[in-house]
Amino acid sequence: MAVTEKIKALLSIKGKKNVELAAFLGISPQSLQNKFNRGSFSAEDLIKVAGFLECTLAFEIDDTQKIILDRSDIRE
Repeated sequence: MAVTEKIKALLSIKGKKNVELAAFLGISPQSLQNKFNRGSFSAEDLIKVAGFLECTLAFEIDDTQKIILDRSDIRE
């Protein structure tokens, strides 16, 4: 499943709309649709999406090791 499909699935599970995500990201709904069409989400975008959806974005190495990405990882 592509990143775009996973984000759309999470939006559905959480009962959120694309327009809400676009507003949260500070972009137009059309710009969000373009990101979905191209699958062009940056690491910063994914961290923000995870925050919006109240999810954890992490790299799991094995059952005992993971690196969690959050808003503190975004360069200001």
